[in-house]
Amino acid sequence: MAVEITDGAPKNKNANANGVKDKGKKIIRIQVSKTKKPFFFYLNLAKKYIKQDNDVELCALGMAIPTVVIISEILKSNGWAIEKNIMTSTVISKGEKEGRGIPKAKLGILLGKATDMEHNTVENQSTVDTKA
Repeated sequence: MAVEITDGAPKNKNANANGVKDKGKKIIRIQVSKTKKPFFFYLNLAKKYIKQDNDVELCALGMAIPTVVIISEILKSNGWAIEKNIMTSTVISKGEKEGRGIPKAKLGILLGKATDMEHNTVENQSTVDTKA
């Protein structure tokens, strides 16, 4: 698992939904793996950074791409995050030192804090209390 923290706006000028670059926000890059950590580890890690009002970029290569998509959809459907940007590319990875590289798909999803996240958190907590 790798977490990288960068200051300022993303490199892509279309990454912000309203077109305004936020200079003070940090972008946390979480590189998701299919096998190294459990699925909920990355979900809770993304929640933690989004709660701190940081932008989170979930990155994956190859077979880990569906995991990133599921994590981002859970965060969006529960009202934790909004999707700001989706980046796709192909990278060449070499399994051995010699020979041809194998192209792998790369996906990056930039998520920001939803404006009504505090309201949704309080609402979810009250529904849990009434059920108990």
